Amino acid sequence: MTMRKTMATILGLGLLLAALPAPGIAALQQGAKAPDFTLSAARAGKPFNLSLRQALKKGPVVLYFFPAAFTPGCTVEAHLFAEAADDFTALGASVIGVTAGNIDRVAEFSRSECRDKFAVAADPGARVAVKYDTTMRSGDQTLLSDRTSFVIAPDGTILLSYTDRNPQAHVERTMAAVRAWKARRR
Repeated sequence: MTMRKTMATILGLGLLLAALPAPGIAALQQGAKAPDFTLSAARAGKPFNLSLRQALKKGPVVLYFFPAAFTPGCTVEAHLFAEAADDFTALGASVIGVTAGNIDRVAEFSRSECRDKFAVAADPGARVAVKYDTTMRSGDQTLLSDRTSFVIAPDGTILLSYTDRNPQAHVERTMAAVRAWKARRR
């Protein structure tokens, strides 16, 4: 094999590996401090300004980033979080979804797909997603939120950082982290 073919093969494999999702890995890891933010959000279709600092005063926050409202995976994830919202509330936690995509439809998404159970915030330009280092590029190279869930303790410490493009395990993982936090507080 020539040097050129070997290099091309190595480069091709590297590009292939870089394109694969990395389950369980997000840049802001457990123990890091969660960056504060204030974003325009909606709950049950009603707009308001959402502050992470204010939300943390009520208890831990399950902060999940998703690529775009009304896409198949994001709709499934919203339904799963909506079904679990009462369980999170019983544990003293609140759920917040954040998207850099389809931001003009956040109010509608909060009403229909989140079933009025939790807030969804618009992150124009993925500015907050960049702070959490959870971004990806769409087909047209637009910067979007990657599918990453964080559990943040009231003091701002990240208790869980989980990235996986498959929406199925996010609720289970975040619920386990909130339960573990609650058990340590007893």
